[in-house]
Amino acid sequence: MDVISDSKKAYRLIRRAVASRAAARRVHRRVDEQASGAFRIAVYFADSAVNMYQIRQWYRPLHQLAEQWPVVVISRSAVGAEALLDDAALPVVYAPKIRDIEGFLADQDIRIVLYVNQNTRNFQMFRYGRRWHVFINHGESDKVYMSSNQYKAYDYALIAGQAARDRLSQALWDYDVDRRAIEIGRPQADHFRAATPYPADDRIVLLYAPTWEGDRASMSYGSVLSHGEKLVQALLATGRHRVIYRAHPRSGVNDDRYGAASRRIIAAIAAANAADPSAHHVHDDGPDVGWQIAAADVAVLDVSAMVYDRLAVGRPLLVTRPADPEAVLDTDGYLSDCEWLTVADAGKVVAEIDRVRDDATAMARLDRWARHYFGDTAPGAATARFHAAIEQLMGRWEQFRAADRRGDAAAKD
Repeated sequence: MDVISDSKKAYRLIRRAVASRAAARRVHRRVDEQASGAFRIAVYFADSAVNMYQIRQWYRPLHQLAEQWPVVVISRSAVGAEALLDDAALPVVYAPKIRDIEGFLADQDIRIVLYVNQNTRNFQMFRYGRRWHVFINHGESDKVYMSSNQYKAYDYALIAGQAARDRLSQALWDYDVDRRAIEIGRPQADHFRAATPYPADDRIVLLYAPTWEGDRASMSYGSVLSHGEKLVQALLATGRHRVIYRAHPRSGVNDDRYGAASRRIIAAIAAANAADPSAHHVHDDGPDVGWQIAAADVAVLDVSAMVYDRLAVGRPLLVTRPADPEAVLDTDGYLSDCEWLTVADAGKVVAEIDRVRDDATAMARLDRWARHYFGDTAPGAATARFHAAIEQLMGRWEQFRAADRRGDAAAKD
């Protein structure tokens, strides 16, 4: 069995290497055509296409920010760079080697570098001073990832709100949260609403967006195997619900069973639509995340950033309780007060949906927690705070640069 597993891993590595080389040839031909201009802000993205969801959710806020401060993405992976170029949301520079980064920085006045994840290759970018390195993350949640000691590697972190501030204060030693963390809310939420791929009718719309299986027991929050098939089958059978199924793009990366379960759910949705074309159930694997969160009457979500995005719009949700007892759960934040959907109740999801929709007390709790995590959630408020944070950092950059110039002048005298 180990030999078979090792052979599969070797095949995957070879396939990825071949795909990467082919992508590199294509990217080199394309990237120089569009990455011209004078940029002030760079988004550093070292990942391949599998983690594109982490940067895609920032496209609209960054595109709006670029109207004042030109933004470019520095991509280290050929496959990732090709995906970024295909999206055509922001200019892209392909910098696979350190010398490529150095050459780009020598030509550009990059004052702020933004990071959407904790890729270990971020460390290669930290070597360049005279600019701010700022962690903006790819979501808000109470996962242990959200209070990692890696926060200390960045000059600043743009965080969602008071919950994040409390989390960092409790978890990190000797970290000046007040100086290095700036609250901005969730600017992505200002862009969530969009047209839906189904007609308006009287069906109750349920978003089921499970996370992936994780890479260790403490992060095993995925519910596809434990909850997913049972709850989707129950909803497809009612004739009064519409399911939006959005699987995490990494589903099945570490455990083939998760990928297989997800494919069975997709097949069940296709079969239900074939049997009743008016149902308009949705298997959503598109690049845009947001409309699903805003459009659904109820959401069933795993412990992930999606829970907190839903919290930001203040609409009913159920959180799947992890089947793995080793999964680490926050005992102080929203998860201590949320509406759980257990494995035992997954088949009773219809009754659970009806319950949370009609529960005024549950909705009041949602509103209270939304303010705790995101502050002012009025339309446009988070975007204004995001822009103000960037202005603040640009101002600090000017202060330090002016001090450098004074020092240089004094040295010459």
